[in-house]
Amino acid sequence: MNNRPGPLAGVKILDLSSVVMGPFATQILASLGAEVTKLESPDGDNMRHVGPMRNPGMGPIFLQANQGKRSIVLDLKQPAARDAALRLAGQSDVLVSNVRPQALARLGLDAASVRALHPRLIHVSCCGFDQRGPYAERPAYDDLIQGATGVPWLSQAYAGGEPAYAPMTLADRVTGLHVVYAVTAALYAREKTGVGQAVVVPMFEAMTQFVLGDHLAGLAFEPPLGEPGYARLLTPHRRPYRTRDGQLCVLIYNDKHWRSFFAAIDAPALAEDPRFATHGARATHIDAVYAEVARIMRMRDTAEWQALLDAADIPNMPMLGPAELLDDPHHAATGFVRRFEHPSEGRLVGTGVPTRWSGTPPAEQGTPAPRLGEHSRAVLHEAGFAESEIAALLESGACHQAHEETHP
Repeated sequence: MNNRPGPLAGVKILDLSSVVMGPFATQILASLGAEVTKLESPDGDNMRHVGPMRNPGMGPIFLQANQGKRSIVLDLKQPAARDAALRLAGQSDVLVSNVRPQALARLGLDAASVRALHPRLIHVSCCGFDQRGPYAERPAYDDLIQGATGVPWLSQAYAGGEPAYAPMTLADRVTGLHVVYAVTAALYAREKTGVGQAVVVPMFEAMTQFVLGDHLAGLAFEPPLGEPGYARLLTPHRRPYRTRDGQLCVLIYNDKHWRSFFAAIDAPALAEDPRFATHGARATHIDAVYAEVARIMRMRDTAEWQALLDAADIPNMPMLGPAELLDDPHHAATGFVRRFEHPSEGRLVGTGVPTRWSGTPPAEQGTPAPRLGEHSRAVLHEAGFAESEIAALLESGACHQAHEETHP
């Protein structure tokens, strides 16, 4: 299984993660050529069961986040399964888990226990909170971390009304990207030192950095020089502009953009308005500035605006929904949105690798997301388990193997 192309070809990852954060990270690593073995419970990853779906256990979020992986089912409540997992870890370069650290320790799969046996292993624990703080044992989910790091507060400051979560698994995916660079950096460090290490990737800290990077504002100074919040991002007028017949996303940002905009719409009075004169002045008066642009945008059709703004080299993009995004002409030209056949789920739509590599390009299309336990027997066999050992694991229920047949 080490013949996959890509910059991470030859790297073996044992993936004990589920839901979104960990699987999103390991899917990226798989797309870059790593051999990822997903270790699941007999019930499978929770995301398998979130529909719609053609067949049980193959929901769309699971299908997207688990491409390029193999699935083995081990019931880690059973000692034989835990021993098998430790043997698999010993043949892996990286173990990634988002099991709560305390539960992982009870299973004997925490960093100290596993690395005592396998010192070259890189053990990556994705958790809710830095384990040195008082929140260490608290459960963490995307909604909770969004709330704890101010995302609903920002939505209320932006739009008014009731605070709301961002309508995507924002904290999971932001933290998942931290997992990706943590794994790759730790692999690089091991190349230099010859030994692995334990890495903790906490959601709370990752999202705190993400939010405060924009919104620390006046609180960056002691004593404070003002309130928190980046005003340009929080003005209620920062939204797709309504045109005469639709909506358009426009960002008139730097001084050149503004001069070009006022020239294009023949508005010399606005060009001389001191509120629009400099970046600092516009930041101070951002509500009034954006409100004026919103008023002007209603005067022309969307197509008119696109032609005028493109000619003036002013950044703009259409506002698309998910269905329109799939058919975007840019994605059609680059092949980033892929249509492919899954052996049990039929025709599917997914995305490719967003990065481009000149020397070690990943495969254009990875293997499809696995059925639950689809590769249990093969993974154990490749790890050196004797047929009698595999049979004993399967017979005891410590391991499960998917049926060989596929669904129509």
